Amino acid sequence: MALKDEVKYQGAQALDALDQRGGLVDFHKWFLFRNVPRGLSWLHTLGFCLLIVFVNQALTGAILAMHYQPGPDTAYESIQRITMEFDFGWLVRGMHKWGASLMIVLMFLHMSASFMMGAYKYPRELTWISGVLILAAMFAMGLTGYLLVWDQRAFWASVVAINLNGTAPFLGPYISEFLRGGSEYTADIIPRFYSLHMLLIPGALAGLIGLHMYLVTRLGVTPAPWKHDDPANDPEAWS
Repeated sequence: MALKDEVKYQGAQALDALDQRGGLVDFHKWFLFRNVPRGLSWLHTLGFCLLIVFVNQALTGAILAMHYQPGPDTAYESIQRITMEFDFGWLVRGMHKWGASLMIVLMFLHMSASFMMGAYKYPRELTWISGVLILAAMFAMGLTGYLLVWDQRAFWASVVAINLNGTAPFLGPYISEFLRGGSEYTADIIPRFYSLHMLLIPGALAGLIGLHMYLVTRLGVTPAPWKHDDPANDPEAWS
């Protein structure tokens, strides 16, 4: 048997073994090879763009976390070291900083487009709710990450944001006290925000994104109402 045929055979055997034990091939076919409604536009690519930016944030954030030191006397200096001294540190930090802003912009565009297409209606209510929760998690990521630079602008902007959260009815004061780590603003807020930014919120965000993608795969993307009716009611609209 030629080497090329042997490689193909071994690859097929490996895929068959994975499929028997974990349903990998069937899941791959179910997740990627699906009918979609006709008349899709570039607006339907915003969700995938958001996923790419999220991956960028996860990778660049992991690299920055290797060098960042979350302390009142070390945070600002470590940021300067990352930017000025480490190879391509300025690039990684810039990608993470501007990626955060791009993620919020893309999220607003994606939700606006989805709203115009009626993605909040039956049977996609849970898809819309998961998207709203993802937006809230993104705001929390932005709030906790902005403080980590630990300069005057970041500190006072975070103070204003925490005070605004404190004006919310019922839970507002408790949220503010939780974010501060007490009744006063102290340097202890840095490790608290760092743990939220690196562990708790990203885990919740990854879970919400996974749920959102599952619901989109299960229920299908929402076609533009100005082009078609919902393909669930019109099988001929599928291609």
